[in-house]
Amino acid sequence: MQPTNRSSRILLPVKLWFIYFSLILTLGFAYVPTGTFPGVPDWVALVLAFWCIREPLRIGMGAGFVFGLLVDIGQGAAMGQHALAYVVVAYLAGRFARRLMWFPLLQQALHVLPMLLAAQLLMVTVRLLAGAEFPGWLYFLSSFTSVLLWAPMSFLLLLPQYQPVERDDNRPI
Repeated sequence: MQPTNRSSRILLPVKLWFIYFSLILTLGFAYVPTGTFPGVPDWVALVLAFWCIREPLRIGMGAGFVFGLLVDIGQGAAMGQHALAYVVVAYLAGRFARRLMWFPLLQQALHVLPMLLAAQLLMVTVRLLAGAEFPGWLYFLSSFTSVLLWAPMSFLLLLPQYQPVERDDNRPI
């Protein structure tokens, strides 16, 4: 009997090139100039948190630091601002990865929200210490829009890993 929903299927192992491809793609999204438009999600932090939860042994704080520096360079931000925030996101996501995998996607999103808010709080703190003005409370709206995108983004990133529908009689599972 074939399972009807995708969540009960066995996933193929993720390819490391696909993880880095998705992070580089979101890095391209981070380079798109959005100005001061509130609510634009931090794509790199969102995908980094996803992969740190799904693959904590393959992606972690080192990748968060490198991609954070690349975002700092691309956006002309204070050097290390995104790097520090992404290292914290990667640490927290890796730390709670085993626990979060037990939850459905909507509950996972609620657990990711404090991670993204902490990252934004760190970035605002670095900006304020560098002498910038407070960007306003709407700055934190992007964490909430990122959380709304958690379920569809999870589906898209897991899509290449789903087992084929064809049944092989020689395969034991």
